[in-house]
Amino acid sequence: MPRSHARPWYVLLPVLAALFAGLVPGVFPPPSARAAENGEWSVYPSAEELGRRPYFYLTADPGTRLTDRVTISNKTSAPLNFRLYAADAYNTERDGGFAVRTLNEKQRGVGAWIRPERDRVTVPPRGSVTVSYTLAVPESAEPGDHPGALVALDERISPSQGAVAVGIQQAVGARVYLRVNGPTVPGLAVEDVRLSHDRPLVPGTGESSALISYTLHNRGNVTLNPKVALKAEGLFGRDLLARDLKRIPSELLPRQKIRLTERWSGAPHAEWGEVRLTATAEDVRESARVSYFALPWLVALVLVAVLTGTGVWARMRLKARGRARS
Repeated sequence: MPRSHARPWYVLLPVLAALFAGLVPGVFPPPSARAAENGEWSVYPSAEELGRRPYFYLTADPGTRLTDRVTISNKTSAPLNFRLYAADAYNTERDGGFAVRTLNEKQRGVGAWIRPERDRVTVPPRGSVTVSYTLAVPESAEPGDHPGALVALDERISPSQGAVAVGIQQAVGARVYLRVNGPTVPGLAVEDVRLSHDRPLVPGTGESSALISYTLHNRGNVTLNPKVALKAEGLFGRDLLARDLKRIPSELLPRQKIRLTERWSGAPHAEWGEVRLTATAEDVRESARVSYFALPWLVALVLVAVLTGTGVWARMRLKARGRARS
């Protein structure tokens, strides 16, 4: 985005920074039993008691139609106007959090299959409005989970803070967890494991660490709640590290992949071994590994210098012998 001059608000009409106020409660805890809200309005499935149904949990056969209702509640002292739409869900690249497509993005799952009775809603101050919607599952719908959300997008455009003049719209959405009946195939993979060292130049003058990066890939058609264990072994199988990783998304959606990192503080300055990552979820277990060779920079430089000098000396000796024979 250019920073040298201001841009009008309409260049960022799609939902921006505040979009996930109600859609990304965090990657660590599972969904809580309360309405999605941002302090000004909330969106939730209509029910006699909200606590019984914080999100839409739906099951359907291909080719069937379902009807349900969503409620938008205004917590402010002024009327609010919303654009109501359905959206597909995905895992964010940054941390694997639950997020949804914007209004202008192409929808392929529940975002395309759900049609609200009306797409624009005005909610009175301190009041609420309930809107019916229809979910039409195509005959060609793949079995398995199709997550998404019903989103109430505030039609107000708020100016952003800072030198660049852009507009920000806020949105809150009630999650939709749809399962299309048919064969379910859980699948999980750990891919592209890499390790990079951060070592002090002189051994003993600072802490050595390593950054482990990997891709967690849901290859199946159902949502998984993965766990990942890290184990590092040194020469001759000596145990160096074993722990369960914490910064794992609570939900890995079907066909989604995320790139994650883990810092290994106190990694050995000099070692030769292997790092193994094991991911597990219900009925699935997958491991991947990467070998590593750690050597202090100063020692490595000395070895390079010695080897280089030895090579130069050997070439000079060969040339001298060649001249002596001639």
